[in-house]
Amino acid sequence: MLYLFLSLIALGVFSALYAIVTNRNREESPVVQADSCATCNGENDKCEQECMMEAATKPIEYFDDEELDAFKGRSSDSYTDEEVEQFSYVLNTMPQEEIRDWCRSLHLRGIEIPDQLKDEVYMMMG
Repeated sequence: MLYLFLSLIALGVFSALYAIVTNRNREESPVVQADSCATCNGENDKCEQECMMEAATKPIEYFDDEELDAFKGRSSDSYTDEEVEQFSYVLNTMPQEEIRDWCRSLHLRGIEIPDQLKDEVYMMMG
């Protein structure tokens, strides 16, 4: 009976120490993906929100599209065909993996993507 009692105490102490050590390791070195924003696919709202907040703290990145700043504050349904062509040109000349970052850049700059291009943008990001 004494051996059983001592074994249970030893097991309890061992379990407590193990829990303390693993919890301390978890607090000291949280697992963070280096490219977590690159893996956001639009299905996880928390991922998108965190990436948007992270992007808001960084300088705005331009994609050779400074001319689009003239459309700041315009609603997405107010663009003419010629203005949509300016957006389309930028969209179609950039690598597909940069489209999500371009959309974030436009959002942070207060520029709405024209309604005529939204489906194409979403398909290219897809």
